[in-house]
This record gives sequence, structure tokens and C-alpha cells, in this order.
Amino acid sequence: MQAALVFPGQGSQRPGMLDRVPETDALDRLLDAAEALTGRELRSLASEGRPEDLTDTTVAQPLLYLADWAWGRALLDIGVTPAYVAGHSLGELAALAVAEVYSPEAGLELVCERSRLMAETAARTPGTMAACLGLDAEVVTSVVDPVEGVWVANDNAPGQIVISGTAEGVSVATALLNDAGARRVVALDVSGPFHSPLMAPAADAFAQILAGTEMADAAIPVIQNTRPVPSTAAGEIRGALAAQITAPVEWTSAMRYLAGHPPMTVVEAGPGSVLRGLARRIDGLGAVSVEDVGLEVLVEEVLR
Repeated sequence: MQAALVFPGQGSQRPGMLDRVPETDALDRLLDAAEALTGRELRSLASEGRPEDLTDTTVAQPLLYLADWAWGRALLDIGVTPAYVAGHSLGELAALAVAEVYSPEAGLELVCERSRLMAETAARTPGTMAACLGLDAEVVTSVVDPVEGVWVANDNAPGQIVISGTAEGVSVATALLNDAGARRVVALDVSGPFHSPLMAPAADAFAQILAGTEMADAAIPVIQNTRPVPSTAAGEIRGALAAQITAPVEWTSAMRYLAGHPPMTVVEAGPGSVLRGLARRIDGLGAVSVEDVGLEVLVEEVLR
């Protein structure tokens, strides 16, 4: 059975998110580095912080990156050989570290810079996001395209599309989507209009940082958010990662690629089971969460 490791992004953070991650000296060192880079007590926030504390993107991104990377590294260490890796939004940076495009330390520095730039841009250009349930991407796009200040941000799965933009634009689009037959449109608890053109200042600054970051060809093919076909070429990976902050997350296309290469099991390597649930909406894909089944069961029973 082939496996694809997928790594969750913002929205999967929660109190206790590191509690079940296998403890290693490497993770401990990375947590020290993350606290030094952010000036935040990330260990205590991960274990005892309130959910609202973890909404802060400068806290959520480094903690999710470390949790994702640690689970991915643990899977490789016990013999899982993934055919592909992919990560949802922030999770893509963990996927690239697991695929050895850069070191986990370099990835952490990128994540901290990314989170800082996104927080600064969101503070200057406030906005929000909402999840539309029950309508296909084509319908959502046709509804929101004429609305000023709102865009499709995530094509997560059939029937789950996220929009992003100004508060006014998202409010107008929400009403129109409800009129168009959406089952629900749910406001998301986020700190900015991520994956929209409003994040362009963060994307431009991050692209400059990426240009100076040493990257190697991937040891495992990576399926990226803005280019949902496998790649190992460092140059292609760099360009797609630079575009990701303002571009939509094409997660449905990524999962459909995996479904087209059976037999394939999607293994969510990170906190929670959001990506497992999304993958199960795609015909032909099996999916599990490493937190749910555990490392040993995963290897001995699921991927045998």
C-alpha cells in the first residue's frame, strides 16, 4: 500500500497539540529555537494556552510546523516510505522539510518570517475568511467573482470552499452564497484575509527571503498548493511556495491526483484529523490520522 503524508495548516492548532508527538532531542532543540525567534513561550502556549491564544498566527504557524515536522519525521524513522508529501497552506513548509528541500531549522526560520509578515500585513489590511459548505467550487467562484474585495481562497474538498477578503466583501458574498443554495457559510476564526491578493505585501517580502534560502531538490515528490502535481525540482518548489500566500490552496486537485494513483492511503501527520476528513470526500482515497491510530498500528495494520 502506497502512502502520501499530508500536513495540516492553521485551524488544526489546539491546546495540547504537542502532547502526543514523540519526544526527541531534535524537537526539543527546535522548540528552543522557535521560542528564541518568536520571543514567545511556545511550549506553555501549546500545552496550556487558550484556543484564542493559539489563533495568533505568529504562535500557530511555528507550533504547527514543529508538530507536523515531528510527526512526519517519526513516520520516516519507523520505516514509512511515502510516495508523495503535501501540506495544506502552512503545512506545505513542513512537507518540504520532511522531503529535505531544506533543513528543519531553515524551515522554522522561514515559518517565523512568514508568520510575522502575514501578521503585519493583516494588521495593516484587516480582513476575514469564511467556509462555504454545500456548493462546488465553480458555483462559489461565479458568485464571488463580481463582489469587490473577496476571492476564493481554499478549494478544500467537494462541497467545502473557503473565501477570503475584506470583512464587507465576505459579508456580501456570504449573503449571496446563501441565496445560491449553500448549506451553510461559516465565519472562520482567523486573524487576516489569507490566500487573497490583500496579502501581497507579505508575499512580496517572503519571496525575497525565499530567494536567499538554500534549497535542494526534494528527496520525496512534493505536491504543492499552487501547483498540485508532483515536483522534486528546487526551482519549481521555490516559485510555487512564493506564490502560496496570495494564491488559492488547490487541495481538491492535489487529493484527486493521489486518488488517480492507487492504491493510495493518505496519512495525516499532524494535530487532529481535518485533512483525513477532506481526503475521504475524494473517491478512491483511504485516509487516516496518525494521532488517531498511532505509529505502530499505522505501520502494522494500515500500511502493510
